[in-house]
Amino acid sequence: MRLKFGFALLGFLALTGPAPAGEAKKAAVHKVTQSKSYLMVDPIYATIVANDRPIGLLMVGVGLDVSDEALRADADRAMPVLRDGYVRSLMSFAATAVRASEQPDVALIAERLQRVTDKIMHRKGARVLLAQVAMRLTH
Repeated sequence: MRLKFGFALLGFLALTGPAPAGEAKKAAVHKVTQSKSYLMVDPIYATIVANDRPIGLLMVGVGLDVSDEALRADADRAMPVLRDGYVRSLMSFAATAVRASEQPDVALIAERLQRVTDKIMHRKGARVLLAQVAMRLTH
């Protein structure tokens, strides 16, 4: 019985052993869309403030539609800087313009993020697409 188990284990290890050196392993990547022009940005969170104290979070899901291939490559490389600009802009917006009793103005959010994008990219062509805007109030 041990001999059969040993051969079975050896056969299993041979089948599941390391891949040949020529084959590159690729990690699974979740794509939101099949569009090559779309760049996803991780969700952005900003604190909502009222009476000088935090009362909740504003969450904004955003992506970029960049049809120009060279600009898309530039936007992909600039993503950390773009994300920083988005976070800074939304922190200011959430602290001053968002009220717990009202829905946030999504058109204003989109305009702010588009201005940040155009400024950082030094030209137009990367269009901001809002995927989701949500508030979570803690009071």
